[in-house]
Amino acid sequence: MNNQRQQKPTLTGQRFKTRKRDEKERFDPSQFQESIVQGLNQTGTDLEAVAKFLDASGAKLDYRRYAETLFDILVAGGMLAPGGSMADDMTRTEFCLFKAQEDMETMQAYAQVFNKLIRRYKYLEKGFEEEIKKLLLFLKGFTESERNKLAMLTGILLANGNISASILNSLFNENLVKEGVSTCFAVKLFKSWLSEKDINSVAGSLRKVGMEHRLMELFPANKRSCEHFSKYFTDAGLKEISDFARNQQSIGARKELQKELEEQMSRGDPLKDIIANIREEIKKNNISEQMMIGLIWSSVMSSVEWNKKEELVTEQAIKHLKQYSPLLKALTSQGLSELTLLLKIQEYCYDNIHFMKTFQKIVVLLYKADVLSEEAILKWYNDAHSAKGKSVFLEQMKKFVEWLKSAEEESESEEEEAD
Repeated sequence: MNNQRQQKPTLTGQRFKTRKRDEKERFDPSQFQESIVQGLNQTGTDLEAVAKFLDASGAKLDYRRYAETLFDILVAGGMLAPGGSMADDMTRTEFCLFKAQEDMETMQAYAQVFNKLIRRYKYLEKGFEEEIKKLLLFLKGFTESERNKLAMLTGILLANGNISASILNSLFNENLVKEGVSTCFAVKLFKSWLSEKDINSVAGSLRKVGMEHRLMELFPANKRSCEHFSKYFTDAGLKEISDFARNQQSIGARKELQKELEEQMSRGDPLKDIIANIREEIKKNNISEQMMIGLIWSSVMSSVEWNKKEELVTEQAIKHLKQYSPLLKALTSQGLSELTLLLKIQEYCYDNIHFMKTFQKIVVLLYKADVLSEEAILKWYNDAHSAKGKSVFLEQMKKFVEWLKSAEEESESEEEEAD
């Protein structure tokens, strides 16, 4: 018996032509460029007419396929070669961003053209962001005036939420940073942004893409200091950006310090070493005592695994805080620091429900340990407390505050008798 399979018959002879709609159209941006350039040359400087022309052309031309070519033409007048130079032997137009007047009003009008185009053809949104990223990498290939116009336009687009601040990643390119191109561009961009919106818009957009701590990277490594950044942007009339970066660096330094503090506590380092380290950090990073006491409180309280039973957590907290009271005392030399600490304790006990009944005992312990003064406690009780758990904590403190007041009155009457 023959076990071999019989071969299937095969078709031979003439090949069938593929159907027209199955053929992949050859990528040819030159023809697309001709159409766009011709249209722009006809509409001229009237940007309303340009917007209408682009709107109508989207129905006839393949914007999805030639998005990069389209944006190159609208910005530079023709297709760009790698590096930012113009591609050779192609028809160009003078009616583009780079040939426009260098003023905010004109740039706002151009921003409207891009805005209308992308609103009409939503699929161009991603391609437009990619285009801006690419243009920023090409900055060295453009003239100073072209860079200025691009910076102003980018600032307006960022302010109005037309593009994401993630495009600024391109400015951290080593070559642009080294030659100072990034900082000059950033100054123009932020001025434009802040002329449209306030610093909260800038801060919010940068935070959204995790770039709030990266502004220092606009400078080469040897100039990447808070002082240099602050002077450069303040001298350029951008004190808001300077203050924002300083604040971000301070937040970063505080996070680092808190992490370091928690490590020192978990290792059981001597308190005098921890205090010395904190004092050094306060000086180095210009952190206020009020800011620092909040940070220390958080570190002290997060260095322990707390018991979830209310009756046991109080005992545990008192024992733990007794150990760290010299640390808290060292950082409450001002009345304002004591009030800050009281508010932090109040917030902590409110946010951690099993600590609700522990508040008064913590305050009394810290009063006895000379961390909190009676003035600070009375001030907190009378008018400086927070709304969090207010009625519960004021009720807890009532008897102790009455005792403080009577002790104060007794000492006053003793002083009068002595006089």
